[in-house]
Amino acid sequence: MMYYTIYNSIIGKIYLVSSGVYLIGAFFENQKCIKDYLNLQKKDDLEVFQKTKQWYDEYFSKKMPNPKTLPLKIEGSEFKKRVYEILLSIPYGETITYGGIAKQLSSTKKMSAQAVGNAVANNKLIIIIPCHRVVGKNNRLTGYSAGLDKKQWLLGFEKQQHNNLTRQKKPI
Repeated sequence: MMYYTIYNSIIGKIYLVSSGVYLIGAFFENQKCIKDYLNLQKKDDLEVFQKTKQWYDEYFSKKMPNPKTLPLKIEGSEFKKRVYEILLSIPYGETITYGGIAKQLSSTKKMSAQAVGNAVANNKLIIIIPCHRVVGKNNRLTGYSAGLDKKQWLLGFEKQQHNNLTRQKKPI
Protein backbone atom coordinates (compact mmCIF):
# COMPACT_ATOMS: atom_id res chain seq x y z
CA MET A 1 0.00 0.00 0.00
CA MET A 2 1.15 3.53 -0.76
CA TYR A 3 0.22 6.63 1.21
CA TYR A 4 0.42 10.37 0.86
CA THR A 5 0.16 13.51 2.91
CA ILE A 6 0.61 17.18 2.14
CA TYR A 7 3.20 19.58 3.53
CA ASN A 8 2.23 23.23 3.17
CA SER A 9 5.51 25.03 2.47
CA ILE A 10 5.98 28.76 2.08
CA ILE A 11 6.30 28.28 -1.69
CA GLY A 12 3.50 25.79 -2.26
CA LYS A 13 2.09 22.41 -1.34
CA ILE A 14 4.49 19.48 -1.33
CA TYR A 15 2.93 16.03 -1.69
CA LEU A 16 4.81 13.38 0.29
CA VAL A 17 4.54 9.73 -0.79
CA SER A 18 5.49 6.72 1.30
CA SER A 19 5.34 2.95 1.34
CA GLY A 20 4.54 3.24 5.03
CA VAL A 21 8.17 3.05 6.13
CA TYR A 22 10.25 4.91 3.53
CA LEU A 23 9.75 8.25 1.86
CA ILE A 24 9.70 7.54 -1.86
CA GLY A 25 8.42 10.81 -3.24
CA ALA A 26 8.14 14.53 -2.53
CA PHE A 27 6.58 16.65 -5.27
CA PHE A 28 5.28 20.17 -5.63
CA GLU A 29 1.62 20.17 -6.62
CA ASN A 30 2.38 21.62 -10.06
CA GLN A 31 4.79 18.86 -11.12
CA LYS A 32 3.61 16.66 -13.98
CA CYS A 33 4.45 13.41 -12.18
CA ILE A 34 2.05 14.19 -9.31
CA LYS A 35 -0.81 12.71 -11.35
CA ASP A 36 0.78 9.27 -10.84
CA TYR A 37 0.24 9.55 -7.07
CA LEU A 38 -3.22 11.07 -6.70
CA ASN A 39 -5.07 7.78 -6.08
CA LEU A 40 -3.17 6.87 -2.93
CA GLN A 41 -4.61 6.63 0.56
CA LYS A 42 -4.19 9.83 2.57
CA LYS A 43 -2.51 9.09 5.90
CA ASP A 44 -1.10 12.04 7.83
CA ASP A 45 0.12 10.24 10.94
CA LEU A 46 2.88 8.01 9.54
CA GLU A 47 6.19 8.43 11.35
CA VAL A 48 8.01 8.91 8.04
CA PHE A 49 5.70 11.81 7.20
CA GLN A 50 6.19 13.40 10.63
CA LYS A 51 9.99 13.20 10.23
CA THR A 52 9.81 14.61 6.71
CA LYS A 53 7.55 17.49 7.73
CA GLN A 54 9.95 18.30 10.56
CA TRP A 55 12.82 18.21 8.04
CA TYR A 56 11.00 20.67 5.77
CA ASP A 57 10.15 22.87 8.78
CA GLU A 58 13.86 23.03 9.58
CA TYR A 59 14.78 23.66 5.95
CA PHE A 60 12.35 26.55 5.59
CA SER A 61 13.55 27.91 8.96
CA LYS A 62 17.07 28.10 7.47
CA LYS A 63 18.49 25.36 9.71
CA MET A 64 20.08 23.31 6.88
CA PRO A 65 18.86 19.81 7.87
CA ASN A 66 20.72 16.75 6.65
CA PRO A 67 18.72 14.71 4.09
CA LYS A 68 20.50 11.56 5.21
CA THR A 69 18.56 11.65 8.49
CA LEU A 70 15.36 10.75 6.63
CA PRO A 71 14.27 7.18 5.81
CA LEU A 72 14.57 7.60 2.04
CA LYS A 73 14.02 4.99 -0.64
CA ILE A 74 15.92 6.24 -3.65
CA GLU A 75 14.76 4.41 -6.73
CA GLY A 76 16.41 4.26 -10.13
CA SER A 77 19.36 2.83 -11.98
CA GLU A 78 22.85 2.71 -10.49
CA PHE A 79 23.73 5.71 -12.65
CA LYS A 80 20.84 7.75 -11.23
CA LYS A 81 21.78 6.75 -7.68
CA ARG A 82 25.36 7.92 -8.30
CA VAL A 83 24.05 11.24 -9.61
CA TYR A 84 21.81 11.61 -6.54
CA GLU A 85 24.75 10.91 -4.21
CA ILE A 86 26.59 13.81 -5.86
CA LEU A 87 23.50 16.01 -5.51
CA LEU A 88 23.38 15.16 -1.80
CA SER A 89 27.00 16.32 -1.45
CA ILE A 90 26.40 19.81 -2.92
CA PRO A 91 26.78 22.23 0.00
CA TYR A 92 23.80 24.33 1.03
CA GLY A 93 23.80 27.63 -0.85
CA GLU A 94 26.16 26.43 -3.59
CA THR A 95 25.62 25.12 -7.11
CA ILE A 96 27.24 22.77 -9.60
CA THR A 97 26.77 22.40 -13.34
CA TYR A 98 25.50 19.32 -15.13
CA GLY A 99 28.92 19.11 -16.77
CA GLY A 100 30.59 19.29 -13.35
CA ILE A 101 28.57 16.29 -12.20
CA ALA A 102 29.45 14.43 -15.42
CA LYS A 103 33.16 15.02 -14.73
CA GLN A 104 32.81 13.69 -11.18
CA LEU A 105 31.08 10.56 -12.45
CA SER A 106 33.68 9.61 -14.99
CA SER A 107 37.34 10.41 -14.82
CA THR A 108 38.26 7.91 -17.53
CA LYS A 109 35.68 8.41 -20.28
CA LYS A 110 33.58 11.32 -21.44
CA MET A 111 30.23 11.47 -19.68
CA SER A 112 27.29 13.32 -21.16
CA ALA A 113 25.95 16.34 -19.27
CA GLN A 114 22.64 15.53 -20.98
CA ALA A 115 22.58 12.06 -19.35
CA VAL A 116 23.15 13.76 -16.01
CA GLY A 117 20.34 16.19 -16.82
CA ASN A 118 17.95 13.31 -17.51
CA ALA A 119 18.81 11.70 -14.16
CA VAL A 120 18.40 15.01 -12.31
CA ALA A 121 15.04 15.60 -14.01
CA ASN A 122 13.78 12.28 -12.63
CA ASN A 123 14.49 13.17 -9.00
CA LYS A 124 11.43 12.15 -6.97
CA LEU A 125 12.50 13.83 -3.71
CA ILE A 126 12.21 17.56 -4.35
CA ILE A 127 14.47 19.80 -2.22
CA ILE A 128 15.57 16.79 -0.11
CA ILE A 129 17.76 15.62 -2.98
CA PRO A 130 18.76 19.15 -3.98
CA CYS A 131 18.45 19.05 -7.76
CA HIS A 132 17.64 22.78 -7.63
CA ARG A 133 21.38 23.32 -6.97
CA VAL A 134 22.27 22.12 -10.47
CA VAL A 135 22.67 24.84 -13.09
CA GLY A 136 23.61 24.97 -16.74
CA LYS A 137 26.78 26.26 -18.35
CA ASN A 138 27.78 29.73 -17.15
CA ASN A 139 25.50 29.30 -14.11
CA ARG A 140 22.40 29.65 -16.29
CA LEU A 141 19.14 28.53 -14.69
CA THR A 142 17.83 25.57 -16.63
CA GLY A 143 15.30 22.84 -16.09
CA TYR A 144 13.42 22.28 -12.88
CA SER A 145 10.37 20.04 -12.81
CA ALA A 146 8.56 22.37 -10.38
CA GLY A 147 9.31 25.44 -12.51
CA LEU A 148 12.20 27.86 -12.80
CA ASP A 149 10.47 30.33 -10.48
CA LYS A 150 10.69 27.80 -7.62
CA LYS A 151 14.28 26.94 -8.51
CA GLN A 152 15.24 30.61 -8.47
CA TRP A 153 13.45 31.12 -5.14
CA LEU A 154 15.16 28.11 -3.53
CA LEU A 155 18.60 29.17 -4.74
CA GLY A 156 18.06 32.73 -3.49
CA PHE A 157 16.74 31.46 -0.16
CA GLU A 158 19.77 29.22 0.36
CA LYS A 159 22.27 31.79 -0.91
CA GLN A 160 21.00 34.38 1.55
CA GLN A 161 21.45 31.99 4.49
CA HIS A 162 24.83 30.80 3.17
CA ASN A 163 26.06 34.41 2.90
CA ASN A 164 24.83 35.20 6.43
CA LEU A 165 26.74 32.22 7.83
CA THR A 166 29.88 33.11 5.88
CA ARG A 167 29.81 36.68 7.25
CA GLN A 168 29.38 35.38 10.81
CA LYS A 169 32.45 33.12 10.50
CA LYS A 170 34.82 35.84 9.24
CA PRO A 171 37.14 37.33 11.89
CA ILE A 172 36.64 41.00 12.61
